[in-house]
Amino acid sequence: MSTTQTPPALHWALAGSVLLMIAAGGLFWYASNMAAAKRQHNHDEIVVNIHPHSCEPNALTVPAGRASFRIVNRSERAVEWEILDGVLVVEERENIAPGLSQVINANLQPGDYAITCGLLSNPRGTLHVTPTAASDAAAKAKPSMVAFVGPLSEFRVYLAVQSSALIKAATALNQAIASGDLAQAQALYLPARAAYQRLAPAAQRLAELDNQINARADYFEKREQDPAFVGFHRLEYALFQQRNLDDVTPIAQRLLADVTTLKQQLLAQSLPPEQLVGIVVRNLNSLAEVRAGSGEEERYSHSDLNGFAANAQTARKVVDLLRPMLSKSSADVLANVDQAISDFDNQLNAFKSADGYVSYDAVTAAQRQQIAAKAKALATAMDGIDPALGLSGL
Repeated sequence: MSTTQTPPALHWALAGSVLLMIAAGGLFWYASNMAAAKRQHNHDEIVVNIHPHSCEPNALTVPAGRASFRIVNRSERAVEWEILDGVLVVEERENIAPGLSQVINANLQPGDYAITCGLLSNPRGTLHVTPTAASDAAAKAKPSMVAFVGPLSEFRVYLAVQSSALIKAATALNQAIASGDLAQAQALYLPARAAYQRLAPAAQRLAELDNQINARADYFEKREQDPAFVGFHRLEYALFQQRNLDDVTPIAQRLLADVTTLKQQLLAQSLPPEQLVGIVVRNLNSLAEVRAGSGEEERYSHSDLNGFAANAQTARKVVDLLRPMLSKSSADVLANVDQAISDFDNQLNAFKSADGYVSYDAVTAAQRQQIAAKAKALATAMDGIDPALGLSGL
């Protein structure tokens, strides 16, 4: 009786199949565990869905301290989501693309806040933050504010000077538009816009007024044709896209009135020391995550680089105001920040031209990502200032 032997090739094929099954099982186990770990890591995220005309949920309650909100855009246009303390912006995320989500991390104090929901015309929601033992302890452990009186006073002077420069620039722009001089109005738009960008970190705390001055067309139901679309970008649209000054004189006049009000409100609002660096960090993160990549901020004039340089000027000012304190207690943090500022400056300086900066549509996608990376690095470095000065967790 003969015995049929299995060919060696078949042995190898069977062994290979077993190994593939083991490998596939291992990959499945690894992927499952990674997914579980990710779910575990994100289990504390509060998910908010933005629909075309509403948010779900639109009434939230969270404990004081650090909270993460995942904002999911289920509408068909880019949207923003903000946490407001009265008229002041606590945290925000801009330009969330349709079908995508972004995370807002906020360190919240006990109290009641408002939340915006996509389009500016959509109804606002509420956010109630309850006290905790940790928030009570942090309130009792605040460092002495005496050391911050000088830097905060000097920053107030800086805001006053820059606000006056903005009013002067907006006045000249208004006069050029009223006279019908398109070329002159285009030339005067750039310094006026840069003047506003030097104030942007502080101005963006004033939600309503900032929306009147600075909101892009995306956040209005009818975009550029929406009657509520006013301010700098409405003028930019007329000057550089339509190239027509018909019917924009009232918009220029309103902008001048709004920036005059802005100066009054900036000087009337107190700025806690724990927010001095935070407003600049938020502005730099917006530059890195939204504005540098897409160029959406100055989409008609392509003058984005002028604004970035103005933002950098204010970042330098805040660091210089805190320099004496940092040099005594945290020289290593200061060195990291100075290096990040220098790197960001060098990145922007590569695009300088005789008239300021090159048009942003001449900057490649790779170069925009480099600018974004330097802005993000500066934001990260400056994020270390508050802990170094004992202001973290307040």
